[in-house]
Amino acid sequence: MSTHTIKVVSTTNDAIVKFESNQFLVKNHSYEFKNIDEAKPSPLAQQLFYLPFVKTVYIAQNFIAIERYDIVEWSDVQDEVAEQIEQYLNSDKPLLPEEGEVKKVPVTVYAEATPNPSVMKYVANKKLTVTSQEFKTIEDTESGSLSRKLYTFPFVKEIFVDENYISVTKHDIVEWPEITNEIRSFIKESIENGEEIGVSKYSAGTSKEKGEEMSLPKFENLSEVSKKIVEILDEYIRPAVASDGGNIAFESYDENSQEVNVILQGACSGCPSSTMTLKNGIETMLKEMIPGKINRVVAING
Repeated sequence: MSTHTIKVVSTTNDAIVKFESNQFLVKNHSYEFKNIDEAKPSPLAQQLFYLPFVKTVYIAQNFIAIERYDIVEWSDVQDEVAEQIEQYLNSDKPLLPEEGEVKKVPVTVYAEATPNPSVMKYVANKKLTVTSQEFKTIEDTESGSLSRKLYTFPFVKEIFVDENYISVTKHDIVEWPEITNEIRSFIKESIENGEEIGVSKYSAGTSKEKGEEMSLPKFENLSEVSKKIVEILDEYIRPAVASDGGNIAFESYDENSQEVNVILQGACSGCPSSTMTLKNGIETMLKEMIPGKINRVVAING
C-alpha cells in the first residue's frame, strides 16, 4: 500500500486550511461534518473534532479541509494537525464506509489544441489524478485502466495525464480532425462510468533518453541553487506549460558547468517549437533570478 504524504495548503478563507494527500481519499462523493455527531461515519473526522478549535471538517477527492474557530491561528497548529491526519491515513483504520457502486455522473470534456501539432489536450471538469502520469507505451499501463483502453486506438502514441486533463500524442497516420471527437467521446464516457487513469509503470519524472533511466532527486537532498531552480520552475514555468498540455521537471544542476537539465513531458515532449522556446525562456528567467549561477539550460524530451 502506498504511503500518504500530507501537504498543508492555505485557501482564500483564512479560517480554512486544506490538508492535501498525494493520493485520492474519496472519488465518488464529498463529505461535510459540522460536529462530532455528524462525523460518526468517519472515525478520523470524529478524532479531529476532539481538537477544540475545529469547527467543520470537509473530505473530498485528495484532501481534508478544516474550518477553525478564532481561538487559534493555523500557523500555530497546522503542522500538528497535518501529522495527525498523516498518521491516521497510514494506519489500517478506515477513513469512511465503502463508497459503494460507482454512479454515472455528468462529465464535461473538451478538446484543446496545443503548440505541438501531434498532441491534443482533453480537459475534464473533474480531477483525474493526484500526481502526473506519463504512459510512453501500452506496457506502461495497468490492465483495465482508462489509459490502457486509450491504446486500443491504433493512432495513440503516448499519453500524459495531470490534474484534470489528458494529453494524447498521435502517430502521423491520421489527422486530428478525423479522430478528435472520437477520442473526446470515449474519454467522457469512460470518466462518467468511473474508470480510472491507472498508475503508470513508467516512473514519473524520468527520461529514457539513450536507453538510460534517470530518477529525479528528492527536493530535500538538493543543493540550495537546485532548490531555487525547482521553486522557479514550479511557480513561473509549470503553470504556463500545463496550460499547453505539457509538463516540465527539474532533472539536475551541475555546479561546475552551471548547466541545468530539465525534462519535457506531454505536449512539450518532441514539440518542434517548444524545446528551443522553453529552453531560451527558462534560461533568461533563471539567469535573471539566480545571477551568476546559470550558464545554460538543456531540455530533454521525456
